[in-house]
Amino acid sequence: MATLCIYCGSNVGSDPRFLEVARLVGKTLAKKNHTLVYGGGKVGLMGVVADEALAAGGKVIGVIPELFIQEEQEVAHRGLTELHVVDSMHERKHKMASLADGFLALPGGIGTLEEIIEAFTWTQLGIHPKPCALLNVNGFYNSLVTLLIEMKEKGFLHHDQLSQLIIEEDPETAIEYLLSPDISP
Repeated sequence: MATLCIYCGSNVGSDPRFLEVARLVGKTLAKKNHTLVYGGGKVGLMGVVADEALAAGGKVIGVIPELFIQEEQEVAHRGLTELHVVDSMHERKHKMASLADGFLALPGGIGTLEEIIEAFTWTQLGIHPKPCALLNVNGFYNSLVTLLIEMKEKGFLHHDQLSQLIIEEDPETAIEYLLSPDISP
């Protein structure tokens, strides 16, 4: 059983396909007996992925900063297999990374972008050897991919580094690539 860290929005976004894909990711992880690690919230796409994995009998581990538990509006998902409460966002990211065998970014906001780029940076720096992927739902990450290609063309990112980032449109294929023993960054 492998563990996949999912980064995604705390909102559902404007495209119905985002919600559909979040559901499919949760179901697929559970069906394949993989563990889901994510940000621990019950809202947005992150809540949908967790709920679908749980409904399909999967193991779901949430990691959430104390800050989000103390707010007036409770955002922590209380029905998870495990919920780790940590002191800071930095500790959250470190804990999620330490639990995961790979990282997959679904559509999301600036937090999602920051998390997957940091995980990808850690791969480039040799901090961990874990694969990273963008789930490019309806072209959501096209602009980012264009920027990364421009970074390569301008000499700020090596071709072999960029080729380590998995960019996939199909959720099941992305999960298969990320958790295959034959794929290594």
